[in-house]
Amino acid sequence: MFADRLPLAQAYAALLTDAGVVRGLMGPREVPRLWERHLLNCAVVSDEIGESADVADLGSGAGLPGLVLAIRRPDLRVTLAEPLLRRVTFLTEAVDRLELDNVTVVRARAEELRGSTQFSVVTSRAVAPLPRLLAWSLPLVRPGGVVLALKGRAAADEVVAAAATLREWGVAPAEVRELGRGTIDPPATVVRVAATPASELHWRHSRREGVSSPPRRRRGKGRRT
Repeated sequence: MFADRLPLAQAYAALLTDAGVVRGLMGPREVPRLWERHLLNCAVVSDEIGESADVADLGSGAGLPGLVLAIRRPDLRVTLAEPLLRRVTFLTEAVDRLELDNVTVVRARAEELRGSTQFSVVTSRAVAPLPRLLAWSLPLVRPGGVVLALKGRAAADEVVAAAATLREWGVAPAEVRELGRGTIDPPATVVRVAATPASELHWRHSRREGVSSPPRRRRGKGRRT
């Protein structure tokens, strides 16, 4: 799957099993299934991304899926957006160690990127329930781009729960796709949402009128760094 980029993927896997575990970014129980559950699961997402696309990975954490996409697809330009300092430090060290010149690490929440930049693709993995995730992701996708959210078995239920958010943003219907079937086990479940000109108009109107984007749940107190 990684072809001649396999040594880079192996080096990243070594970082996850060492510093990633020590720093609490990867659970020790995940190490034995690191490749099938995490690396390959993320790698197949790149099959949904066009050539030379610019990608934002929200809440990148230990770099899943953003770093994996950048390793498998050197043609992509990947921005890893992560608000927590200890994770940003790990990501920066990983990018430097792997010498990935197609990756930028930004310490920021999705809301802080609004209005300053847009991307062809916005990815995420285990960041938030779909309604809240779309409210963060869609303002960052230019018309014609897509949101690709890695989800679990409840993906279809999350799409139903996000129906009001999808209507409000004026985007195309969400699709639940299984990627890598026949290649990896289990296949990756991805919710794909295509941005439309209507979604861009919604965001411009929101900024002009001082209206917030679709409601978000309140965060808990005491966020750790």
